[in-house]
Amino acid sequence: MSSSEIQAAIQDTNGYYPRRYGIDFYHTFPEDLALLKDLGIHCLRTSVNWARIFPQGDEEEPNEEGLAFYDRLIDEMLRLGIEPLITISHFEMPVHLALTYKGWYSRKVIDCYVKYATILFNRYKGKVKYWVPFDEMNLILRESFHQFGMPSDLVENTMEHKLLALHHQMIAACEVTRIAHEVDEENKVGAMVTNFLSYPRTCDPRDALAALHNDQFENYYLDVMVRGAYPKTMFRYLEEHNFYIDYQEEDASVFEQGRADFIGISYYDTRTVSHHSIKNLRNPEEENPYLKKNDWDWVIDPLGLRYCLNRLYDQYRMPIFLLELGIGTHDEVIDGKIHDKERIEYLNAHLKQLKEAIYDGVDVMGCLMWGPIDIVSNSSAEMSKRYGFIYVDIDDSGNGTGKRWKKESFSWYQNIIRTNGKCIKP
Repeated sequence: MSSSEIQAAIQDTNGYYPRRYGIDFYHTFPEDLALLKDLGIHCLRTSVNWARIFPQGDEEEPNEEGLAFYDRLIDEMLRLGIEPLITISHFEMPVHLALTYKGWYSRKVIDCYVKYATILFNRYKGKVKYWVPFDEMNLILRESFHQFGMPSDLVENTMEHKLLALHHQMIAACEVTRIAHEVDEENKVGAMVTNFLSYPRTCDPRDALAALHNDQFENYYLDVMVRGAYPKTMFRYLEEHNFYIDYQEEDASVFEQGRADFIGISYYDTRTVSHHSIKNLRNPEEENPYLKKNDWDWVIDPLGLRYCLNRLYDQYRMPIFLLELGIGTHDEVIDGKIHDKERIEYLNAHLKQLKEAIYDGVDVMGCLMWGPIDIVSNSSAEMSKRYGFIYVDIDDSGNGTGKRWKKESFSWYQNIIRTNGKCIKP
């Protein structure tokens, strides 16, 4: 988005932008948490909205009214015995930081973010133990604006500028990880990426090398945040492309001192690449003839989850928290019931492979669903692309009663939790 488009969106009062309405969790969270408690979940991942705490982003003092909401939310979760896992920034920042500082293109935003995160660590000391600084940091090729807040007319949308912004974001992530440990030694901070596991298109060695290079590029964020340094392969990439990322001498010590406690991943699909397609990093995927797709052309690959978990654990020897697992489907209400067989089959197949990965020796901390209750899809901006075990009566235009219904998958997953996966079908 350009700065003029952002300004127009801010001024728009006719309800057209952003064209989609949320599920009003701000007001319904007591009811929703009660349903999730009934579902049996032990942990819920949610996020804090940066602009609620610092509306401009660079104020000296936080907004107490914004913090008060999260006080109520976290206290209610704890009362119900639900462990909070907080994502500090999930594809958002105060718009003032985007328009004034060009988002993560500027080092100034690091200081703003660190102040914001430190407020949260101190406020919720003893209440929140698990933290994720940023959601899916390796989406830089696909989510430029809402990942980095860089208006297209203020910052040229090039790979060099994206990597510079990501460098700043990783500095911020490692710095707040160090601070989190100082505030409370019980805090556990995760480095989160989305899985982009790549299969070579053929047994041609050039395809195998292309898949390796793709995985190296997608996972160098973990090298920085888990191992505390850029991998040499990334320095070679930067040098060959003549990219400048403002790497300063003190950055190395920030990375070294701010290593994550666990790896967080989201898993939805896998990709296939060749030495031809890898030349276009923006869209390197090729068709995989062995796998089916859902209605939105996302590949369904349960076995890939086991492969991904084993590969990451072998590489980093770090506990892995599966923070997002799920499938978007078209759920229909028939006679007051929602029979989401497709979701049950999908999750059963993936949870089976998760168990296999654990038997393989992978240290899996836990598995959270995206999302346990229907919300607007981040990828398609549709309410009709539903992920939850709980149906929310709202359509793509925001119409509906907002009433919550338990889907067929609700009782199925309830039993999965109750038996700790023993009822997963082979």
